[in-house]
Order: sequence, then C-alpha cells, then structure tokens
Amino acid sequence: MSEKTRAAVTNTNAVTGTTRGAKPSTYVLVHGAWHGGWCWDAVARILRSHGHRVFTPTLSGLGERAHLLSPEIDLQVFVQDVVDVFERHDLSEVILVGHSFGGTTLIGAADRVPQRIRQLVFLDAVVLSAGETAFSRLAPEIVAARTKLAMETSNGLTIPVPPASAFGVFEADQVALLERHCTPHPLKTFDDPMVLKGPPGGALPKVYIQCVDPVYGPLQSSRDFVKTQKDWTWDEIASGHDAMISAPDALAEKLLAFA
Repeated sequence: MSEKTRAAVTNTNAVTGTTRGAKPSTYVLVHGAWHGGWCWDAVARILRSHGHRVFTPTLSGLGERAHLLSPEIDLQVFVQDVVDVFERHDLSEVILVGHSFGGTTLIGAADRVPQRIRQLVFLDAVVLSAGETAFSRLAPEIVAARTKLAMETSNGLTIPVPPASAFGVFEADQVALLERHCTPHPLKTFDDPMVLKGPPGGALPKVYIQCVDPVYGPLQSSRDFVKTQKDWTWDEIASGHDAMISAPDALAEKLLAFA
C-alpha cells in the first residue's frame, strides 16, 4: 500500500464514508435473553474507537442486575429500562440495536420515544406486533419445553440458560464467556403482550440483520413477518446467532454503516 493510499485509509472511515472529526453518532445496544450489556463489549470497543458514543444497558433481572430479579419483571419493565437510558442521558438521533429478545424492547422503545431514534437495527431479533408475545412467535414445542424447564428449576420464575451451542457459539473461549456471564431469564417477559400504538417500529428506518451461519431456527416466524413488510431493509451476516460474540468485527462494520 502506498503512503498516499495508507493516509487515505487512516483518515477516512471507509465504512461510513465520513472523515475523522465528523460528528460522532450515538449507539444504544440492547442484549437478548439470558445475556447482559457485557455481551456487547467487543463491538462497543470498536464503535468507540471510531469516536462514537455507545451505551450497553443490562435489562432488569439479568447480568449484573440479576439481584433485581422478581416475578414483577415483565416486558414493560424491559422497555422502561431502555427508555430510561434515553431520558437520563438526553439522547437523540440514536442508532438503536437489539439482538434476539432485545428486538421486543426496541419495538417498545420506538413506540414510546420515536423522536429520539434515528435508526432501528434488529440483529437476528424477535419482532412483535401489538398484542403478541415472544411465546406467540415461537413453535409450540419450544414454548412447552421452556415453560417446563422454568417450572422445574425456579417454580416458573426464570428460564434456565441454554448451552452456548444454542447461540451458534463453539469456540472454547467464547463458550467460557457465555457460561461465566449468562443468567436465567425472567419467564414473564416471554408471555407478556406487546403494548403498541402503531405497527412495530412505526415510521422509523428499520433493518433486519439475519445471522446465517448457522441459522437460529426459533426466530423464523419473526423473519417471515419482516419479509412481508415493504418498509424494512434486509441484511445478513455470516455468523451464528450471537454475532456480537463470534463475529464482533464484522458486526461492528455493519453498524458503522449507520453512523
């Protein structure tokens, strides 16, 4: 690479087409079931290295907030967790990213504070319309199995953590990370109806990024719904379901395109 070319690459963000010194963007990255804000560490580090502001909240009852676990934690508590981040930090023009179950909180937050959001990014995520539950988007046998496990392990309070392979994670160090940090997920959030005033995501720009290597089967109903919507953009990433763990560089590159 010539010195001239090297300088151009160094001083220009090739993904976003913006030069250093351009106004930084704000990202809020929302985790999925059993995870916490910790799962975004590698992606957040890359985004911050490009000068962007990044928030990675952990939802109530999970991760380092597992001590807050209670039977009262429902979907609206999760939505409020995210809305609180926006309001306490007075955020605007946010690129809001949700992984897996985090898609439900994206939809709820977008319905509550659309004026604070610039872009919605659904990473292999659950997508619900008004009145639907996360369980209503899953196959009956999956619902039955998760409910049975919840009853057996916590009298119906939480769903125990699946093996790392369920998230498409197989590298030993990544498996260890999940096993060390994942926590049981509040069952009620899976069976709590989505409350919305309009269609999921409203009029905001929306993109769905499917993880395709391997495909995470339980989300097929949500993907089928998205493909019927004319105002959604579709993208794919060659990663297992937990792309932020197994392919942080590739995922960060895609997210930087929205900056």
